[in-house]
Amino acid sequence: MLFIPAFLQIRFLDIVDIILVAFLIYFVFNLIKGTGALNIVLGILSIYVIWFIVRTVEMELLSEILGQFISVGVLALIIVFQPEIRKFLLLLGKRSIINKGPQSVWRKIWQLDENIGYNYSPVVKACEVLSETKTGALIVITKENVLEYYLEAGEIIDANISEQLIQSIFYPNSPLHDGAIIITQNKIKAARCVMPVSENEELPKNMGLRHRAGLGITEQSDAVAVVVSEQTGKIAFCKNGSIKRNLNALQLSEFLAKEFADFEPSRKESSKNQ
Repeated sequence: MLFIPAFLQIRFLDIVDIILVAFLIYFVFNLIKGTGALNIVLGILSIYVIWFIVRTVEMELLSEILGQFISVGVLALIIVFQPEIRKFLLLLGKRSIINKGPQSVWRKIWQLDENIGYNYSPVVKACEVLSETKTGALIVITKENVLEYYLEAGEIIDANISEQLIQSIFYPNSPLHDGAIIITQNKIKAARCVMPVSENEELPKNMGLRHRAGLGITEQSDAVAVVVSEQTGKIAFCKNGSIKRNLNALQLSEFLAKEFADFEPSRKESSKNQ
């Protein structure tokens, strides 16, 4: 009988395990690609390689120092990669089988869906006017994450969404025009909110802070952002850390309609009401 060493015995589950680990590494790489986190990972790997070498050649002092650093590596990773871990868990939760569709069991239990049709028409009309007058604007529209932390830092409004109100907020002489407005369930919850700026190193150098803030909040939450450039008047749409630029009002309307399809009344119900 042929003897096969234990380390050469590969089970089907071992193959599955290797594939899952490879997929996880690929997913994490795409998550941190283009950010400062990638350089941090390379730095940590370099320290580990140096520690392995000095331990092999029995350089006790340096090996002890680097060993202490590596012993707290998990805690250090959690602190350093807090934004990336948050983004990873958010994406994982959004793609989970228990979070698919507006009628999922998870949403029913936690009452996340209130069957409120999202009225995006005032946003589109306001952005069209702001684009024509080259008035800068940043509009953040929430989904499940209502961004309580950023609401508290702004000026609470809690008013019904309207084209005129959005225009007046971003009027250059308005005390509320700086920062972003946050819209939740057809209400402008707050204005002059400070959004996190994206740290993506692949962004063009000429991209302004307003666009970077729109990207930043979509990197850290499931919200979407609409940006109107003050320099060019062009409209941009941000989602999941990516941006679509140079949009017109019709294209913006299509993006919002697609994004909030699950939050709108069905077409059948709309046709009946008409």
